[in-house]
Amino acid sequence: MQASNEEGILGQEIQRILNESPALAGALVGISIRSAETGEVIYERGSQTRLRPASNLKLLTAAAALETLGDDYVFQTELYIKGLQVDHVLQGDVYLKGKGDPTLLEKDFDELAASLKQNQVQIVHGNLIGDDTWYDDVRYSKDLVWSDEYEYYGAAVSALTASPNEDYDTGTILVEVSPGKKAGKKATVKMKPETEYVEIINKTKTVAADGKKKIDVERFHGKNVITVTGTIPEHAGQTKEWFSVTDPTEYALNLFEKSMKKQGIKVVGEKKQGKTPVDARMIATHESMPLSQLLIPFMKLSNNSHAEVLVKEMGKAANGDGSWEDGLKVAKSQLALMGLDMHTIKMRDGSGISQVNMIPANEITSLLYAVQEKTWFPAYLNALPVAGVEERMVGGTLRKRMKKTNATGNVRAKTGTISGTSSLSGYVTTKRGEKIIFSILLNNFVEEKGITAIQDKIAVMLADQENLLESGL
Repeated sequence: MQASNEEGILGQEIQRILNESPALAGALVGISIRSAETGEVIYERGSQTRLRPASNLKLLTAAAALETLGDDYVFQTELYIKGLQVDHVLQGDVYLKGKGDPTLLEKDFDELAASLKQNQVQIVHGNLIGDDTWYDDVRYSKDLVWSDEYEYYGAAVSALTASPNEDYDTGTILVEVSPGKKAGKKATVKMKPETEYVEIINKTKTVAADGKKKIDVERFHGKNVITVTGTIPEHAGQTKEWFSVTDPTEYALNLFEKSMKKQGIKVVGEKKQGKTPVDARMIATHESMPLSQLLIPFMKLSNNSHAEVLVKEMGKAANGDGSWEDGLKVAKSQLALMGLDMHTIKMRDGSGISQVNMIPANEITSLLYAVQEKTWFPAYLNALPVAGVEERMVGGTLRKRMKKTNATGNVRAKTGTISGTSSLSGYVTTKRGEKIIFSILLNNFVEEKGITAIQDKIAVMLADQENLLESGL
Protein backbone atom coordinates (compact mmCIF):
# COMPACT_ATOMS: atom_id res chain seq x y z
CA MET A 1 0.00 0.00 0.00
CA GLN A 2 1.34 3.41 -0.98
CA ALA A 3 0.88 6.57 1.03
CA SER A 4 -1.43 8.74 -1.06
CA ASN A 5 -0.70 12.26 -2.22
CA GLU A 6 -2.84 15.02 -3.62
CA GLU A 7 -3.02 13.27 -7.02
CA GLY A 8 -4.69 10.11 -5.65
CA ILE A 9 -8.45 9.71 -5.41
CA LEU A 10 -8.46 10.28 -1.65
CA GLY A 11 -6.25 13.33 -2.13
CA GLN A 12 -8.56 14.67 -4.81
CA GLU A 13 -11.58 14.27 -2.53
CA ILE A 14 -9.85 16.07 0.32
CA GLN A 15 -8.63 18.82 -2.01
CA ARG A 16 -12.18 19.30 -3.28
CA ILE A 17 -13.40 19.75 0.30
CA LEU A 18 -10.61 22.19 1.08
CA ASN A 19 -11.30 24.19 -2.08
CA GLU A 20 -14.95 24.64 -1.10
CA SER A 21 -14.02 27.04 1.70
CA PRO A 22 -12.64 30.48 0.86
CA ALA A 23 -11.83 30.80 4.58
CA LEU A 24 -8.71 28.68 3.99
CA ALA A 25 -7.19 31.17 1.55
CA GLY A 26 -3.80 32.04 3.02
CA ALA A 27 -4.27 29.57 5.88
CA LEU A 28 -2.12 26.59 6.85
CA VAL A 29 -3.40 23.02 6.61
CA GLY A 30 -1.91 19.90 8.17
CA ILE A 31 -3.62 16.55 7.57
CA SER A 32 -2.44 13.05 8.44
CA ILE A 33 -4.49 9.90 7.85
CA ARG A 34 -3.21 6.44 8.71
CA SER A 35 -4.39 2.88 9.23
CA ALA A 36 -5.25 2.17 12.85
CA GLU A 37 -4.24 -1.47 12.32
CA THR A 38 -0.81 -1.05 10.69
CA GLY A 39 0.05 2.57 11.48
CA GLU A 40 0.87 3.16 7.81
CA VAL A 41 0.18 6.66 6.53
CA ILE A 42 -2.34 6.56 3.67
CA TYR A 43 -2.67 10.30 3.11
CA GLU A 44 -0.77 13.36 4.23
CA ARG A 45 -0.77 17.02 3.38
CA GLY A 46 1.41 19.43 5.33
CA SER A 47 1.64 16.68 7.91
CA GLN A 48 5.23 17.48 8.88
CA THR A 49 4.55 21.19 9.38
CA ARG A 50 4.40 22.29 13.01
CA LEU A 51 1.01 23.88 13.66
CA ARG A 52 -0.90 25.06 16.72
CA PRO A 53 -3.04 22.17 18.00
CA ALA A 54 -5.33 24.12 20.38
CA SER A 55 -7.10 21.55 22.58
CA ASN A 56 -5.81 18.63 20.50
CA LEU A 57 -2.82 18.99 22.82
CA LYS A 58 -5.04 17.38 25.47
CA LEU A 59 -4.58 14.11 23.56
CA LEU A 60 -0.91 14.26 24.58
CA THR A 61 -1.63 15.35 28.15
CA ALA A 62 -4.18 12.59 28.72
CA ALA A 63 -1.88 9.91 27.35
CA ALA A 64 1.07 11.09 29.44
CA ALA A 65 -1.09 11.34 32.58
CA LEU A 66 -2.50 7.83 32.13
CA GLU A 67 0.98 6.44 31.62
CA THR A 68 2.44 8.33 34.60
CA LEU A 69 -0.39 8.07 37.11
CA GLY A 70 -2.46 5.09 35.96
CA ASP A 71 -6.16 4.98 35.12
CA ASP A 72 -7.10 4.16 38.74
CA TYR A 73 -5.31 7.19 40.19
CA VAL A 74 -7.31 9.31 42.65
CA PHE A 75 -6.77 12.79 44.09
CA GLN A 76 -7.07 13.23 47.84
CA THR A 77 -8.18 16.08 50.08
CA GLU A 78 -7.24 15.78 53.73
CA LEU A 79 -8.54 17.33 56.95
CA TYR A 80 -6.21 17.77 59.93
CA ILE A 81 -6.37 19.22 63.41
CA LYS A 82 -3.54 20.28 65.71
CA GLY A 83 -3.92 21.27 69.32
CA LEU A 84 -5.51 20.14 72.55
CA GLN A 85 -9.14 19.10 72.44
CA VAL A 86 -11.11 19.34 75.68
CA ASP A 87 -14.68 18.09 75.31
CA HIS A 88 -16.07 19.98 72.30
CA VAL A 89 -13.43 22.70 72.21
CA LEU A 90 -10.28 22.50 70.09
CA GLN A 91 -7.51 24.73 71.38
CA GLY A 92 -5.68 24.75 68.10
CA ASP A 93 -6.06 24.92 64.35
CA VAL A 94 -7.94 23.10 61.58
CA TYR A 95 -6.11 22.43 58.31
CA LEU A 96 -7.76 21.67 54.97
CA LYS A 97 -5.05 20.23 52.73
CA GLY A 98 -5.68 20.09 48.99
CA LYS A 99 -3.79 17.62 46.82
CA GLY A 100 -4.99 18.67 43.41
CA ASP A 101 -8.56 17.32 43.26
CA PRO A 102 -10.35 19.35 40.55
CA THR A 103 -13.72 17.76 41.30
CA LEU A 104 -14.47 19.01 44.81
CA LEU A 105 -18.08 20.12 45.15
CA GLU A 106 -19.91 21.89 47.98
CA LYS A 107 -21.28 18.55 49.19
CA ASP A 108 -17.74 17.23 49.58
CA PHE A 109 -16.87 20.10 51.90
CA ASP A 110 -20.08 19.31 53.81
CA GLU A 111 -18.88 15.72 54.29
CA LEU A 112 -15.47 16.84 55.52
CA ALA A 113 -17.10 19.27 57.96
CA ALA A 114 -19.35 16.47 59.20
CA SER A 115 -16.21 14.45 59.97
CA LEU A 116 -15.02 17.30 62.17
CA LYS A 117 -18.30 17.23 64.04
CA GLN A 118 -18.04 13.44 64.41
CA ASN A 119 -14.77 14.11 66.21
CA GLN A 120 -16.81 16.13 68.73
CA VAL A 121 -15.36 19.48 67.64
CA GLN A 122 -17.86 22.33 68.05
CA ILE A 123 -15.60 25.30 68.78
CA VAL A 124 -12.20 25.98 67.27
CA HIS A 125 -10.11 28.33 69.41
CA GLY A 126 -7.64 28.77 66.60
CA ASN A 127 -7.48 29.31 62.85
CA LEU A 128 -8.95 27.64 59.80
CA ILE A 129 -6.05 27.13 57.41
CA GLY A 130 -6.09 26.19 53.75
CA ASP A 131 -3.02 24.28 52.58
CA ASP A 132 -2.36 24.37 48.82
CA THR A 133 1.37 23.65 49.04
CA TRP A 134 1.02 20.30 47.24
CA TYR A 135 1.67 22.35 44.08
CA ASP A 136 3.81 25.44 43.62
CA ASP A 137 2.24 28.90 43.87
CA VAL A 138 2.23 29.66 40.12
CA ARG A 139 -1.44 30.03 39.23
CA TYR A 140 -1.37 30.49 35.45
CA SER A 141 0.40 28.71 32.61
CA LYS A 142 3.19 30.62 30.89
CA ASP A 143 1.33 31.99 27.86
CA LEU A 144 -2.18 32.57 29.22
CA VAL A 145 -3.28 36.07 28.18
CA TRP A 146 -4.61 38.40 30.87
CA SER A 147 -8.07 38.68 29.26
CA ASP A 148 -8.58 34.92 29.70
CA GLU A 149 -7.92 35.00 33.44
CA TYR A 150 -11.52 35.74 34.39
CA GLU A 151 -12.97 33.22 31.92
CA TYR A 152 -13.84 29.73 33.14
CA TYR A 153 -11.40 28.22 30.64
CA GLY A 154 -8.55 30.34 32.04
CA ALA A 155 -9.13 29.63 35.73
CA ALA A 156 -6.23 29.79 38.17
CA VAL A 157 -4.73 26.43 39.19
CA SER A 158 -4.37 25.50 42.85
CA ALA A 159 -3.94 22.26 44.77
CA LEU A 160 -6.97 23.33 46.86
CA THR A 161 -9.91 24.34 44.71
CA ALA A 162 -13.61 23.78 44.08
CA SER A 163 -16.13 23.33 41.26
CA PRO A 164 -19.69 24.65 41.01
CA ASN A 165 -21.28 21.53 39.48
CA GLU A 166 -20.54 18.17 37.89
CA ASP A 167 -19.00 19.70 34.79
CA TYR A 168 -16.13 20.22 37.23
CA ASP A 169 -14.96 23.58 35.91
CA THR A 170 -12.61 23.91 38.83
CA GLY A 171 -11.84 27.32 40.29
CA THR A 172 -15.04 28.79 38.85
CA ILE A 173 -18.46 29.95 39.96
CA LEU A 174 -21.76 29.65 38.09
CA VAL A 175 -24.03 32.70 37.79
CA GLU A 176 -27.70 32.08 36.95
CA VAL A 177 -29.99 34.93 35.84
CA SER A 178 -33.77 34.43 35.77
CA PRO A 179 -36.73 36.84 35.40
CA GLY A 180 -37.92 38.62 38.54
CA LYS A 181 -41.41 38.14 39.98
CA LYS A 182 -42.89 40.71 37.61
CA ALA A 183 -41.99 43.41 35.11
CA GLY A 184 -40.19 46.33 36.67
CA LYS A 185 -38.42 44.21 39.26
CA LYS A 186 -34.77 43.22 39.14
CA ALA A 187 -33.89 39.86 37.68
CA THR A 188 -33.18 37.02 40.11
CA VAL A 189 -29.44 36.41 40.19
CA LYS A 190 -28.01 33.38 41.97
CA MET A 191 -24.52 31.99 42.45
CA LYS A 192 -23.71 28.29 42.53
CA PRO A 193 -22.33 27.58 44.98
CA GLU A 194 -23.42 30.45 47.20
CA THR A 195 -20.33 32.05 48.71
CA GLU A 196 -19.33 35.30 50.34
CA TYR A 197 -16.07 35.17 48.43
CA VAL A 198 -17.72 36.59 45.30
CA GLU A 199 -19.84 39.75 45.20
CA ILE A 200 -22.73 40.13 42.76
CA ILE A 201 -23.88 43.60 41.65
CA ASN A 202 -27.36 43.32 40.12
CA LYS A 203 -28.21 46.13 37.69
CA THR A 204 -30.89 44.28 35.76
CA LYS A 205 -34.56 44.82 35.03
CA THR A 206 -37.36 42.40 34.27
CA VAL A 207 -39.45 43.60 31.31
CA ALA A 208 -42.74 42.53 29.74
CA ALA A 209 -42.89 39.11 28.09
CA ASP A 210 -42.60 40.65 24.62
CA GLY A 211 -39.56 42.73 25.63
CA LYS A 212 -35.94 42.24 24.66
CA LYS A 213 -33.62 39.83 26.41
CA LYS A 214 -30.15 41.33 26.71
CA ILE A 215 -28.20 40.17 29.74
CA ASP A 216 -24.50 40.92 30.19
CA VAL A 217 -22.53 39.25 32.97
CA GLU A 218 -18.99 40.47 33.59
CA ARG A 219 -16.26 39.84 36.15
CA PHE A 220 -13.74 42.63 36.48
CA HIS A 221 -10.14 41.60 36.02
CA GLY A 222 -8.36 40.94 39.29
CA LYS A 223 -11.53 41.26 41.39
CA ASN A 224 -14.17 38.84 42.67
CA VAL A 225 -16.93 41.25 41.70
CA ILE A 226 -19.45 40.17 39.06
CA THR A 227 -21.78 42.74 37.54
CA VAL A 228 -25.03 41.71 35.88
CA THR A 229 -26.72 44.28 33.64
CA GLY A 230 -29.48 44.39 31.05
CA THR A 231 -33.07 43.29 30.63
CA ILE A 232 -34.83 39.95 30.75
CA PRO A 233 -38.49 39.35 29.79
CA GLU A 234 -41.02 37.73 32.08
CA HIS A 235 -41.09 33.93 31.60
CA ALA A 236 -37.81 34.01 29.65
CA GLY A 237 -35.32 31.19 29.96
CA GLN A 238 -32.45 31.27 32.41
CA THR A 239 -29.06 32.69 31.43
CA LYS A 240 -25.98 30.89 32.77
CA GLU A 241 -22.41 32.13 32.84
CA TRP A 242 -19.27 30.66 34.39
CA PHE A 243 -16.43 32.81 35.73
CA SER A 244 -13.14 32.01 37.38
CA VAL A 245 -12.32 33.28 40.88
CA THR A 246 -9.10 35.12 41.65
CA ASP A 247 -7.83 32.65 44.26
CA PRO A 248 -9.19 29.07 44.23
CA THR A 249 -7.66 28.34 47.65
CA GLU A 250 -9.57 31.18 49.33
CA TYR A 251 -12.70 30.11 47.43
CA ALA A 252 -12.45 26.51 48.67
CA LEU A 253 -11.68 27.66 52.21
CA ASN A 254 -14.74 29.93 52.18
CA LEU A 255 -16.93 27.00 51.12
CA PHE A 256 -15.47 24.79 53.84
CA GLU A 257 -16.09 27.47 56.48
CA LYS A 258 -19.69 27.64 55.27
CA SER A 259 -19.95 23.84 55.62
CA MET A 260 -18.60 24.06 59.16
CA LYS A 261 -21.27 26.62 60.03
CA LYS A 262 -23.94 24.21 58.72
CA GLN A 263 -22.62 21.70 61.26
CA GLY A 264 -22.76 24.31 64.03
CA ILE A 265 -18.96 24.53 64.28
CA LYS A 266 -17.60 27.95 65.25
CA VAL A 267 -14.11 29.20 64.41
CA VAL A 268 -12.87 31.88 66.80
CA GLY A 269 -9.66 32.66 64.92
CA GLU A 270 -8.85 33.68 61.36
CA LYS A 271 -9.28 32.05 57.97
CA LYS A 272 -5.93 32.01 56.16
CA GLN A 273 -3.49 29.99 54.07
CA GLY A 274 -0.56 27.98 55.39
CA LYS A 275 1.23 24.63 55.52
CA THR A 276 0.00 21.67 57.53
CA PRO A 277 2.46 20.78 60.33
CA VAL A 278 3.96 17.30 60.16
CA ASP A 279 2.61 16.50 63.64
CA ALA A 280 -0.99 17.47 62.84
CA ARG A 281 -3.54 14.66 63.15
CA MET A 282 -5.51 13.66 60.05
CA ILE A 283 -9.16 13.04 60.83
CA ALA A 284 -10.70 12.68 57.36
CA THR A 285 -9.84 12.08 53.72
CA HIS A 286 -11.90 12.61 50.60
CA GLU A 287 -11.00 10.79 47.38
CA SER A 288 -11.89 11.88 43.85
CA MET A 289 -13.23 9.62 41.16
CA PRO A 290 -10.46 7.59 39.45
CA LEU A 291 -8.60 9.16 36.54
CA SER A 292 -10.43 6.90 34.07
CA GLN A 293 -13.69 8.64 35.04
CA LEU A 294 -12.17 12.10 35.42
CA LEU A 295 -11.03 11.86 31.79
CA ILE A 296 -14.68 12.03 30.68
CA PRO A 297 -15.43 15.64 31.70
CA PHE A 298 -11.80 16.52 30.92
CA MET A 299 -11.86 15.32 27.31
CA LYS A 300 -15.56 15.41 26.44
CA LEU A 301 -15.94 19.03 27.59
CA SER A 302 -12.32 20.02 26.88
CA ASN A 303 -11.62 21.21 30.41
CA ASN A 304 -8.47 23.36 30.43
CA SER A 305 -8.02 23.40 34.19
CA HIS A 306 -8.06 19.60 34.37
CA ALA A 307 -5.25 19.52 31.84
CA GLU A 308 -3.07 21.88 33.85
CA VAL A 309 -3.81 20.03 37.11
CA LEU A 310 -2.72 16.79 35.45
CA VAL A 311 0.53 18.40 34.32
CA LYS A 312 1.32 19.56 37.86
CA GLU A 313 0.28 16.21 39.31
CA MET A 314 2.64 14.37 36.95
CA GLY A 315 5.46 16.56 38.19
CA LYS A 316 4.49 15.92 41.82
CA ALA A 317 4.10 12.16 41.38
CA ALA A 318 7.31 11.64 39.42
CA ASN A 319 9.65 14.26 40.88
CA GLY A 320 7.98 15.60 44.01
CA ASP A 321 7.54 19.01 42.36
CA GLY A 322 4.02 20.11 41.45
CA SER A 323 4.99 22.68 38.84
CA TRP A 324 4.39 23.22 35.15
CA GLU A 325 8.12 22.95 34.50
CA ASP A 326 8.53 19.54 36.09
CA GLY A 327 5.16 18.25 34.92
CA LEU A 328 5.88 19.10 31.31
CA LYS A 329 9.29 17.40 31.57
CA VAL A 330 7.56 14.23 32.75
CA ALA A 331 4.92 14.45 30.03
CA LYS A 332 7.49 14.95 27.28
CA SER A 333 9.54 12.02 28.54
CA GLN A 334 6.50 9.72 28.51
CA LEU A 335 5.46 10.88 25.05
CA ALA A 336 8.96 10.25 23.71
CA LEU A 337 8.74 6.67 25.01
CA MET A 338 5.49 6.33 23.04
CA GLY A 339 7.42 7.13 19.88
CA LEU A 340 6.79 10.85 19.42
CA ASP A 341 9.61 12.97 18.05
CA MET A 342 9.67 15.62 20.74
CA HIS A 343 12.22 17.65 18.75
CA THR A 344 9.37 18.56 16.40
CA ILE A 345 6.94 19.49 19.20
CA LYS A 346 6.69 22.57 21.42
CA MET A 347 4.57 21.85 24.49
CA ARG A 348 4.08 24.89 26.74
CA ASP A 349 1.06 23.78 28.76
CA GLY A 350 -1.32 20.86 29.12
CA SER A 351 -4.51 22.36 27.72
CA GLY A 352 -3.44 23.79 24.37
CA ILE A 353 -4.53 27.32 25.21
CA SER A 354 -1.06 28.66 24.43
CA GLN A 355 -0.51 30.11 20.98
CA VAL A 356 3.10 28.90 21.26
CA ASN A 357 2.28 25.18 21.30
CA MET A 358 3.22 23.44 18.04
CA ILE A 359 2.97 19.90 16.70
CA PRO A 360 2.85 18.25 13.25
CA ALA A 361 -0.34 16.37 12.38
CA ASN A 362 1.73 13.23 11.77
CA GLU A 363 2.90 13.23 15.39
CA ILE A 364 -0.70 13.31 16.59
CA THR A 365 -1.69 10.32 14.45
CA SER A 366 1.50 8.57 15.55
CA LEU A 367 0.42 8.98 19.17
CA LEU A 368 -3.13 7.81 18.46
CA TYR A 369 -1.69 4.69 16.83
CA ALA A 370 0.75 3.95 19.66
CA VAL A 371 -1.72 4.30 22.54
CA GLN A 372 -3.93 1.51 21.17
CA GLU A 373 -1.51 -0.99 22.74
CA LYS A 374 -1.77 0.52 26.23
CA THR A 375 -3.80 -1.20 28.95
CA TRP A 376 -5.47 2.14 29.66
CA PHE A 377 -6.53 2.70 26.04
CA PRO A 378 -10.23 1.78 26.65
CA ALA A 379 -10.47 4.67 29.15
CA TYR A 380 -8.68 7.00 26.72
CA LEU A 381 -10.97 6.08 23.82
CA ASN A 382 -14.09 6.27 25.99
CA ALA A 383 -13.18 9.83 26.99
CA LEU A 384 -13.15 11.17 23.43
CA PRO A 385 -16.23 13.07 22.17
CA VAL A 386 -18.51 11.00 19.91
CA ALA A 387 -19.91 12.67 16.81
CA GLY A 388 -23.62 13.45 16.71
CA VAL A 389 -24.57 11.90 20.06
CA GLU A 390 -26.67 14.40 22.01
CA GLU A 391 -25.94 13.07 25.50
CA ARG A 392 -23.51 15.64 26.84
CA MET A 393 -21.09 13.29 28.56
CA VAL A 394 -20.94 11.08 25.48
CA GLY A 395 -21.03 13.46 22.52
CA GLY A 396 -19.23 16.23 24.36
CA THR A 397 -17.94 18.93 22.03
CA LEU A 398 -18.99 16.83 18.99
CA ARG A 399 -22.60 16.32 20.04
CA LYS A 400 -23.95 18.85 17.50
CA ARG A 401 -21.59 17.86 14.67
CA MET A 402 -21.82 15.26 11.86
CA LYS A 403 -25.39 14.37 12.81
CA LYS A 404 -27.35 11.95 10.60
CA THR A 405 -24.24 10.76 8.74
CA ASN A 406 -22.12 7.62 8.82
CA ALA A 407 -19.88 9.51 11.24
CA THR A 408 -22.65 9.69 13.87
CA GLY A 409 -21.78 7.45 16.81
CA ASN A 410 -18.68 6.43 14.86
CA VAL A 411 -16.15 9.27 14.88
CA ARG A 412 -14.42 9.58 18.26
CA ALA A 413 -12.21 12.63 18.19
CA LYS A 414 -10.82 15.56 20.14
CA THR A 415 -11.79 19.04 19.04
CA GLY A 416 -9.70 22.15 19.47
CA THR A 417 -10.32 25.87 19.06
CA ILE A 418 -8.36 29.01 19.83
CA SER A 419 -8.13 32.21 17.81
CA GLY A 420 -7.11 31.38 14.24
CA THR A 421 -6.84 27.67 15.05
CA SER A 422 -9.16 24.70 14.70
CA SER A 423 -8.30 21.01 15.06
CA LEU A 424 -9.94 17.60 14.99
CA SER A 425 -8.06 14.35 15.59
CA GLY A 426 -9.24 10.86 16.40
CA TYR A 427 -10.64 7.60 15.10
CA VAL A 428 -13.23 6.59 12.50
CA THR A 429 -14.40 3.27 11.10
CA THR A 430 -15.20 3.06 7.38
CA LYS A 431 -18.30 1.38 5.95
CA ARG A 432 -16.25 -1.76 5.41
CA GLY A 433 -15.04 -1.82 9.00
CA GLU A 434 -11.55 -0.45 8.39
CA LYS A 435 -10.29 1.55 11.37
CA ILE A 436 -8.70 4.87 10.46
CA ILE A 437 -6.78 7.46 12.48
CA PHE A 438 -6.86 11.08 11.34
CA SER A 439 -5.64 14.51 12.36
CA ILE A 440 -6.76 17.76 10.75
CA LEU A 441 -5.02 20.95 11.89
CA LEU A 442 -6.13 24.30 10.43
CA ASN A 443 -4.17 27.44 11.32
CA ASN A 444 -3.95 31.13 10.46
CA PHE A 445 -7.44 31.59 9.06
CA VAL A 446 -9.21 34.91 9.54
CA GLU A 447 -12.84 33.96 8.98
CA GLU A 448 -14.04 31.24 11.37
CA LYS A 449 -17.33 30.50 9.65
CA GLY A 450 -17.32 27.09 8.00
CA ILE A 451 -13.97 25.97 9.43
CA THR A 452 -15.31 23.06 11.52
CA ALA A 453 -17.52 22.04 8.58
CA ILE A 454 -14.34 21.35 6.58
CA GLN A 455 -13.12 18.93 9.25
CA ASP A 456 -16.54 17.31 9.50
CA LYS A 457 -16.75 16.75 5.73
CA ILE A 458 -13.37 15.01 5.72
CA ALA A 459 -14.33 12.81 8.70
CA VAL A 460 -17.69 11.92 7.11
CA MET A 461 -15.96 11.18 3.80
CA LEU A 462 -13.68 8.73 5.62
CA ALA A 463 -16.66 7.11 7.33
CA ASP A 464 -18.34 6.69 3.92
CA GLN A 465 -15.40 4.82 2.33
CA GLU A 466 -16.03 1.26 1.12
CA ASN A 467 -12.46 -0.01 0.70
CA LEU A 468 -10.07 2.76 1.63
CA LEU A 469 -7.13 0.59 2.61
CA GLU A 470 -7.37 -2.09 -0.05
CA SER A 471 -7.62 0.47 -2.83
CA GLY A 472 -4.10 1.75 -2.16
CA LEU A 473 -5.38 5.30 -2.20
